[in-house]
Amino acid sequence: MNYSLYLSDILRRFNLDLKRVKLIRHSLNDKNFRTCYNAGYIQEYMQVQKKRFAQGYDYIISFISGPGTSAKLEGLYKVVKNEQGEADEKHVSKDMMPPDFPWPAMYEEDSSCFKFERTDMLSDLVDRLIIDWGKSALSWHQKATNEKPVLAIQSNPRFVFSGYENVVLKYSELRDIVNNFTLYENWHTALSSIYAIYLIVDTVTGKPYVGSAYGSGGLLERWRSYVDSKHGHNKGIMELMCQFPDRYQQFQFSILQILPKNITADEVISIESLYKRKLLSVEFGMNKN
Repeated sequence: MNYSLYLSDILRRFNLDLKRVKLIRHSLNDKNFRTCYNAGYIQEYMQVQKKRFAQGYDYIISFISGPGTSAKLEGLYKVVKNEQGEADEKHVSKDMMPPDFPWPAMYEEDSSCFKFERTDMLSDLVDRLIIDWGKSALSWHQKATNEKPVLAIQSNPRFVFSGYENVVLKYSELRDIVNNFTLYENWHTALSSIYAIYLIVDTVTGKPYVGSAYGSGGLLERWRSYVDSKHGHNKGIMELMCQFPDRYQQFQFSILQILPKNITADEVISIESLYKRKLLSVEFGMNKN
């Protein structure tokens, strides 16, 4: 099969010397790795290797095994060097082992411990970039000069609308969604198609504000007013911002209840009032009535 994109194409955009980049494919079929992976010790597991494993390399790119010979990007790490410009390598010992490391026997072997620092390179592709490792899956570490076809780049979860019940947004996140229709088209569709009772919380004080959206454009248009004005023309929030003009940056937005668009304005306001009573948002929050 002919592929249009290879891992090497992506790496060259960062001007990396492919001969000095090592690829690792961790297998979830390996019981010891799987134990460390589930406990969140991928980097610590990866740093303990056979002697001279990282010598001659500047970067390590880590992948997690998938179905067949596929592999998903876990991260790109810089090899820390010593004063001589070689990979920092020390004989492994028990005192190097992190607390609660799930496989202590790893630090009892005749191995070396290297230092790898996670970088921001390829961070936007972590858990999204899937390559074909090739037929030699047993060769779990290889040079980046070996061509690896890109099988898929999965959707960025940041841009995917995952359900009304999961909407919990910082102000900066809401601003990005409202102002970028191209990247957040599914968010625009979802939020504009409903009326809703929503909650704003000042994360500095914990004070809540209960609001409702029932006009043209649904919840999206109501929340757009907070992006445009910073206060949504709510008296309590405006009073707060007179004291602390930048406080809106600390607001959190979420949905308490979605409502159909065939509901009347009076019915929406009645439901909004119920939530104000439940959350005591007039007595202890930013609602004024």
